[in-house]
Amino acid sequence: MKETDLFRLIHSTEAVTNEMVIRWTKAFRYNIGISPVLVLWELKTTGPQKQSVLAAKLGYTAAAITNIARKLVKEGMAERLSDEQDRRKVLLSITEKGEDVLREAQETGTRLRLNMFSVLSEEEVDRYLAINEKLLTALEPGLKE
Repeated sequence: MKETDLFRLIHSTEAVTNEMVIRWTKAFRYNIGISPVLVLWELKTTGPQKQSVLAAKLGYTAAAITNIARKLVKEGMAERLSDEQDRRKVLLSITEKGEDVLREAQETGTRLRLNMFSVLSEEEVDRYLAINEKLLTALEPGLKE
């Protein structure tokens, strides 16, 4: 692949991703971004966790996860719980409101992606899927960077 083609590919991929994030942010009625939604997803799928564990899993700094958690708690989307086995440990947990917000975030994202992908033909969708599957396979853990 020519270097210019590679840069065009990188630029177009980033442009589509950025535009989708911007559209999602505008369409989503809650004043939170993608990072808090990812935290809510992690809490919903794996249960209450220490903030340090969340930060490590999601690749956030301790300061970033502290700010995200503070905002989620303030908005009633998450709560801090004491660990039953060790009262010194504080776990972050999703609330019912957080689950509702997460569901709405997913619905908003799905609606936007359906709209975006509707411009592709069936053949283009098949090719796009094949390319993404190939890229995901190349990104599997254990491959050298």
